[in-house]
Amino acid sequence: MSGTSSPEAVKKLLENMQSDLRALSLECKKKFPPVKEAAESGIIKVKTIAARNTEILAALKENSSEVVQPFLMGCGTKEPKITQLCLAAIQRLMSHEVVSETAAGNIINMLWQLMENSLEELKLLQTVLVLLTTNTVVHDESLSKAIVLCFRLHFTKDNITNNTAAATVRQVVTVVFERMVAEDERYRDIIEQPVLVQGNSNRRSVSTLKPCAKDAYMLFQDLCQLVNADAPYWLVGMTEMTRTFGLELLESVLNDFPQVFLQHQEFSFLLKERVCPLVIKLFSPNIKFRQGSSSSSSPAPVEKPYFPICMRLLRVVSVLIKQFYSLLVTECEIFLSLLVKFLDADKPQWLRAVAVESIHRLCVQPQLLRSFCQSYDMKQHSTKVFRDIVNALGSFIQSLFLVPPTGNPATTNQAGNNNSGGPVSTPANSGMLGIGGGVTLLPAFEYRGTWIPILTITVQGSAKATYLEMLDKVEPPTIPEGYAMSVAFHCLLDLVRGITSMIEGELGEVETECQTTTEAASSLTQSSEQQELQSTSDQMDKEIGISVWEEMVNACWCGLLAALSLLLDASTDEAATENILKAELTMAALCGRLGLVTSRDAFITAICKGSLPPHYALTVLNTTTALTSKNIQCMRTLLNLAHCHGAVLGTSWQLVLATLQHLVWILGLKPSSGGALKPGRAVEGPSTVLTTAVMTDLPVISNILSRLFESSQYLDDVSLHHLINALCSLSLEAMDMAYGNNKEPSLFAVAKLLETGLVNMHRIEILWRPLTGHLLEVCQHPNSRMREWGAEALTSLIKAGLTFNHDPPLSQNQRLQLLLLNPLKEMSSINHPDIRLKQLECVLQILQSQGDSLGPGWPLVLGVMGAIRNDQGESLIRTAFQCLQLVVTDFLPTMPCTCLQIVVDVAGSFGLHNQELNISLTSIGLLWNISDYFFQRGETIEKELDKEEAAQQKQAEEKGVVLNRPFHPAPPFDCLWLCLYAKLGELCVDPRPAVRKSAGQTLFSTIGAHGTLLQHSTWHTVIWKVLFHLLDRVRESSTTADKEKIESGGGNILIHHSRDTAEKQWAETWVLTLAGVARIFNTRRYLLQPLGDFSRAWDVLLDHIQSAALSKNNEVSLAALKSFQEILQIVSPVRDSEKPETPPAVNVPVPVLIGSISGPGLSRPFVRTDSIGERLGRYNSSEPPEVTDELEDLNLWWAAWNTWYRIGSESTKPPITFDKLTFIPSQPFLTALIQIFPALYQHIKTGFNMDDLQKLGVILHSAVSVPISSDASPFILPSYTEAVLTSLQEAVLTALDVLQKAICVGPENMQIMYPAIFDQLLAFVEFSCKPPQYGQLETKHIANAKYNQAEWVALNYVPFAERSLEVVVDLYQKTACHKAVVNEKVLQNIIKTLRVPLSLKYSCPSESTWKLAVSSLLKVLSIGLPVARQHASSGKFDSMWPELANTFEDFLFTKSIPPDNLSIQEFQRNESIDVEVVQLISTEILPYANFIPKEFVGQIMTMLNKGSIHSQSSSFTEAEIDIRLREEFSKMCFETLLQFSFSNKVTTPQEGYISRMALSVLLKRSQDVLHRYIEDERLSGKCPLPRQQVTEIIFVLKAVSTLIDSLKKTQPENVDGNTWAQVIALYPTLVECITCSSAEVCSALKEALVPFKDFMQPPASKVQNGES
Repeated sequence: MSGTSSPEAVKKLLENMQSDLRALSLECKKKFPPVKEAAESGIIKVKTIAARNTEILAALKENSSEVVQPFLMGCGTKEPKITQLCLAAIQRLMSHEVVSETAAGNIINMLWQLMENSLEELKLLQTVLVLLTTNTVVHDESLSKAIVLCFRLHFTKDNITNNTAAATVRQVVTVVFERMVAEDERYRDIIEQPVLVQGNSNRRSVSTLKPCAKDAYMLFQDLCQLVNADAPYWLVGMTEMTRTFGLELLESVLNDFPQVFLQHQEFSFLLKERVCPLVIKLFSPNIKFRQGSSSSSSPAPVEKPYFPICMRLLRVVSVLIKQFYSLLVTECEIFLSLLVKFLDADKPQWLRAVAVESIHRLCVQPQLLRSFCQSYDMKQHSTKVFRDIVNALGSFIQSLFLVPPTGNPATTNQAGNNNSGGPVSTPANSGMLGIGGGVTLLPAFEYRGTWIPILTITVQGSAKATYLEMLDKVEPPTIPEGYAMSVAFHCLLDLVRGITSMIEGELGEVETECQTTTEAASSLTQSSEQQELQSTSDQMDKEIGISVWEEMVNACWCGLLAALSLLLDASTDEAATENILKAELTMAALCGRLGLVTSRDAFITAICKGSLPPHYALTVLNTTTALTSKNIQCMRTLLNLAHCHGAVLGTSWQLVLATLQHLVWILGLKPSSGGALKPGRAVEGPSTVLTTAVMTDLPVISNILSRLFESSQYLDDVSLHHLINALCSLSLEAMDMAYGNNKEPSLFAVAKLLETGLVNMHRIEILWRPLTGHLLEVCQHPNSRMREWGAEALTSLIKAGLTFNHDPPLSQNQRLQLLLLNPLKEMSSINHPDIRLKQLECVLQILQSQGDSLGPGWPLVLGVMGAIRNDQGESLIRTAFQCLQLVVTDFLPTMPCTCLQIVVDVAGSFGLHNQELNISLTSIGLLWNISDYFFQRGETIEKELDKEEAAQQKQAEEKGVVLNRPFHPAPPFDCLWLCLYAKLGELCVDPRPAVRKSAGQTLFSTIGAHGTLLQHSTWHTVIWKVLFHLLDRVRESSTTADKEKIESGGGNILIHHSRDTAEKQWAETWVLTLAGVARIFNTRRYLLQPLGDFSRAWDVLLDHIQSAALSKNNEVSLAALKSFQEILQIVSPVRDSEKPETPPAVNVPVPVLIGSISGPGLSRPFVRTDSIGERLGRYNSSEPPEVTDELEDLNLWWAAWNTWYRIGSESTKPPITFDKLTFIPSQPFLTALIQIFPALYQHIKTGFNMDDLQKLGVILHSAVSVPISSDASPFILPSYTEAVLTSLQEAVLTALDVLQKAICVGPENMQIMYPAIFDQLLAFVEFSCKPPQYGQLETKHIANAKYNQAEWVALNYVPFAERSLEVVVDLYQKTACHKAVVNEKVLQNIIKTLRVPLSLKYSCPSESTWKLAVSSLLKVLSIGLPVARQHASSGKFDSMWPELANTFEDFLFTKSIPPDNLSIQEFQRNESIDVEVVQLISTEILPYANFIPKEFVGQIMTMLNKGSIHSQSSSFTEAEIDIRLREEFSKMCFETLLQFSFSNKVTTPQEGYISRMALSVLLKRSQDVLHRYIEDERLSGKCPLPRQQVTEIIFVLKAVSTLIDSLKKTQPENVDGNTWAQVIALYPTLVECITCSSAEVCSALKEALVPFKDFMQPPASKVQNGES
């Protein structure tokens, strides 16, 4: 029960009514009795009603006309007091709703009268208001009358009344429409048949409307009439009306009750037919008006725009557009076009301001804007209204900057200084922030000198207008400067905000719908048709939606962008800038989401431009720039955009990144590890001017930059690709710019590629190729800084990729692992050392962290190390080598065995690098370590390799190709070894001697130590492909090596003179290699001999030995012989004849090698499967090998003999010409050469024949003849006085000795070699006196040679010749009777040879020589003469005798003079030698005269005769004379002569002949001497004769006396008569000598004469027989 109808309220009402009536009655008692009566009857009436009716209020209402009557009458009195009382009472009734329609009509009429009398005007308005608001009894005409009453009161003179009336009118109008709305509510549920409305303008055709609606219709229609200055149809009695008020009322109705117009066609009709034309008509003065146009130009004066109307019209238009747009599409198009026109620069300022306010109202309604777009912009032949609005706003803003605001009287006083930039108070440079010591300035825009302040006009998102609300102003208001700009600015911002939030919201819905419909489709049980229908309609809606959004954006973006860019340029306020940027950002993001590339890029470009200083060329990285805080703001926006909307940026990443790059450049941010950018340099000098604000922002910015790229992990794959592509192309530009100059390049793109890669590691596969592909290009850039970062990025990515916890892990995803490692390999094709260093450092780090899990990545990693070339600098090679060392020491066991070969190759390649010797040497050490590893892990490696081989073989067969790998037929494990050997082989011919040496030692050691692991067949390859190949190369290099002297070995290393040329250094290598190969042949002969072509290999080896031995280098040649010796010591297997089934015994200490090798920790001793014993067993058990028979073996030895002979003959053959550089073999070489022969001979003696002996002889002879160089002589030659043999001479004699002994024990047919041996030895004997010539070479005697000059010194051959002579004698003693010795006249040759030293005697180089010769001769003759006598008849010795005679002759009567310093003892000793010879003659020759040729005996006799007399030497002093006369010798001769003269046992006539001949010779000789003496004595007179002559004569005299003595002692029959006669004939001569003056002669003469006394008496007479 409502408050007015509760019992208490009713009771109160009744009381009040009664008291009112009483009061009225009191008031009217005197003046107005009728009224008093009416009042009193009224009291009674009221009481009656109260008493009779339970529903008191209803009853009151029924009787209201009567109840009200007294009060109406009271009002009629026109007494103010009474009137007031009555009106109050009436109002009370009204408020209790107890007034009927009739009563109401009466009341209104009464009020009308009061109004016309201008009484109680305010009370009237109050009463009307109460009457109309409390109930709906008043309608139709009475209603219109009440409304008119209010209007009339509005136009009174009284201001208060005016205003109150205006308010009342507004309220009443509202009430009318509210009633209609309530009525509609009541009838809402009753569905009516709509009656067709005729389209005529008959105002009464509203019969279809219900009462309240009809009232409202009539009221609205009349309002339109009134505004249009036409007469109203319904509001009868209106006297005056203003348009402004009318427009306000229209606006309020339209604004407050839009549903009325939208739901009722009649009202819609009013809108279209009345309101819109009215508005357009009223607008006309504003359209035509041009500010500043003179009246003369237009024929009729143009009505000026009138602010109050204009402003209200705009309000109406705003409402129409807002509320009834859907009804008034065409009209709105006109309105909107008008609005746009009002913004023109030639319109008054206030008009432009209100127009902008109106537009602002539209801009905050995005749905409305969307409708515009759909209705106009998207229709074909329609105005592009939405686009125009946006463009107009843009032009408007532009015009504000270009044209100073004039034409508005209120602003003229400022017009003067507008040009200088606005209000006087602002400094001219007000655009700059914070200039002039902290002046706080207004926020403003400044552009080209125009300064416009920014006013705070509205809260964001609401269009609260200022001038559209100035309903009380009649004159145009003064628009503050900057107001229009500020509104327009907000329009733009709200427009952007509205559109974007609307579209993005709807987009979001669409996206979620898509998800939900797909989800729901499965769960909903719709019939399939319904579902299809729904989905197709959804689809269409969606498409329409999207096309609208696209159109909206396409329509507005140009204008927006132009305006926003301009404002951004002009803004000097941080907040404004922030808003502009936000708008640009949201638009960019929206365009991106809708896929509108051009517009998206345009907005992004604008932000980018703002981020950079003005006039900053995007293409060139400038150096001097000033960054403002606005740039920084823009930059932050840009970062924000990229951060939050990266997914929609697509290709415009390029713009964004390019700008960020420039900013990074300007701010001097430098990449740090991981690609993050940090402030790099202190921002110095002129290059970049940074404000303090910027400086504080720096860390923030670098932080945001990093976060931006971190957030790339949330982008989808496509967007990520866009980002990567953009970074790549940016980087390409940076690369182009960095070409050809040394300026610091921009590393932004590279750093960010790195960062992006690192955060997207979880899906690295999709971006790896473009990313790394580009970075590899960067790595090749000529600018070092650029390269360095490219490499840094690439290696960081690779390392990160390998350490990242992928799913599945890398160990199960080999493809990914190889993908990640591949760029590392690609880097190898880049030549820049710094890049390669980075690459290698990366490898090193990968090894350190990931080495154990590289698996299939090993070949790539090893490839990187191996790709380092020689010319790439020491540090590179060193780093690469470090990696390799790490691999060899730590990772061999973890890598697949198939990679071991690569390790070998890489290690080998480092050996060949010539940058750093130590690396090469260490790498050879690594190869040794690797070989050791192979040896230790042999079994496992072999198994794994065999498995792999089988798999590859299978693949190859499937593909139908041949499996190709080096050393193919060998098993894979052996191939591994062969690769190792081959690598070492290459290093053995490296240009550096130290490397060669080390490699050679390693190669031979490893073959020696581990070769047993090889399959037997593989040895064939080792010999031919490794060892012989190596020998060939070494030989070639050595023979072509340079002979130039090398001054020093780099740095301060001095080189020993034995190594100071390349040739000498190569010599060492050759020596090492040859020795190594020979050793292998020696120690592994048991393995090599069963190979098919051992003899061919043997020949090749011999050939190498030969060429080395013949090389012109002492070291090599000597070493070659040592190797020769080594291989000759091999003992060939000997077949055991008793046990043919056993394998051949191997003369190598095999057991040492076969001892079982126990692996550490293995319980069973595991014998190497390929230990030698087993291998031998292997060859023997299944198929017994062919035991190398003697014949083949002999062939080997004979091959060796031939080689030896070739070496010997070539090396000792004297050169044709000589100069300083002529090569002459050294003594040690020759010694070694000759020393080989005895060993060799043992193997070939069975077939050694005369030819061979001849060859040998030549070599021995030549070898001994070779001189030595003077500088070597002190080491080889003994001092000249010592009679010692050189080792070469020893060797030669040993060789002959071996031969001789072999002949001695050998078969008969060998003995024919004796003479040859004698010849050889005798040739050597000759050297004692005649040293051999070596070609044309001049040799000096050692005493004259200067040490250290290139002179050749002849050796002292005396000891050698003497030793040879001893050998000869010795041998002859053994072999004198041999047939060959006899036949070949050996004895004669010996004598002939000895004749030389004997004849020289004192002239011999050495005194010992002739003495030895004599003693030898004596020995030989003592053996030989009997043999000669034995064979006297055969004539084989005939030629010997004269030789012998001559020899005796030459010796005994030598032409050489004894040296002056010969001591007497010495002379006596020498004489005794002569005596020995004569003794020999007397014992061995003369007694056998009958077996000896007569001539020979004659020669001997003559000789003895000569010896017996003329034997004095002419050079002795007086004192020595007795001794030096060789008296013993003469005596001996004489005695011998005499002995044979008077030999008692003459057995042959021949002997008698000898003695007769001897005597006659003797006597004749005596006679001659005596005669000459007598002559000389006579001539000399008193002078004494020369000493020697005196001596001679004394000697003769003594001889005569001796002779006579001897003759007397002899048997008389033995003395020939002639002899006696000769003796007696001496007597006269003797007598003649008596006159001589010398006492000595006299005494001798006396002795000689005494014996003649026996001839004084004649002997007994006998028959004289002359012949007997």
